[in-house]
Amino acid sequence: MNHLILGGARSGKTRFATQAAVALAAKGYECVYLATAQALDSEMHERITRHQLDREQDSIEWLTYETPFELVETLKAIARDNRVIVVDCLTLWLTNHLLIEPKTQSEERWRKAKTMLLQALPSLPGEVYLVSNEVGCGIVPMGELSRRFVDEAGWLHQDIAKIADEVVLVTAGLPMRLKG
Repeated sequence: MNHLILGGARSGKTRFATQAAVALAAKGYECVYLATAQALDSEMHERITRHQLDREQDSIEWLTYETPFELVETLKAIARDNRVIVVDCLTLWLTNHLLIEPKTQSEERWRKAKTMLLQALPSLPGEVYLVSNEVGCGIVPMGELSRRFVDEAGWLHQDIAKIADEVVLVTAGLPMRLKG
C-alpha cells in the first residue's frame, strides 16, 4: 500500500509515518527510512541529526538510505513484501531537483523523475509512507523559484493522492484521514 502523509512544518507528519512503521514492525515488517535531505548548511545538518535521534528512540532498528535524487531507483531496489519504507520527504526531493543548474536541465530532470515515481508506486511491494510538506495553504510566494516550488509540490501531491491507498493530513500532531 502507498500512504501519502501531508502536513506543515513541525506538524508531526514524520512522527505519524514512523509510528505507523513501528506498529508494522511488531507484525514482522522490516523498517526502512529513506532520507532525501542534503546537509548543505548547519541548520539542515541539525534537522537531520534531530530526525536521526528521534528514530533512535524507537523500539526498532531502522535501515537508512540517503537518496537526494535517485528516489525511484532506490525504492525499486529496496521495496519488498514485509518491509515498510518511510520516504522523508518528497518536498526536499523536489527542491533538490529544482536547484539543479541550468534551469532547463532541472525542469527536464524533474518531469522525468516525477513520471517515474508515479509509474513505480502502484507496483511497489510492501508499505510505502511518503511524507511531504503541504505548502499550498499560505500566500502566493514572491519569486519565480518559490512559486514554481509551490506549484510543483501541489501538482505532485494531487497526482500521488489519486493513486495512493491512503492520504493523511497531520496538523498539530493530529492525523485527519482524507482518503482510505
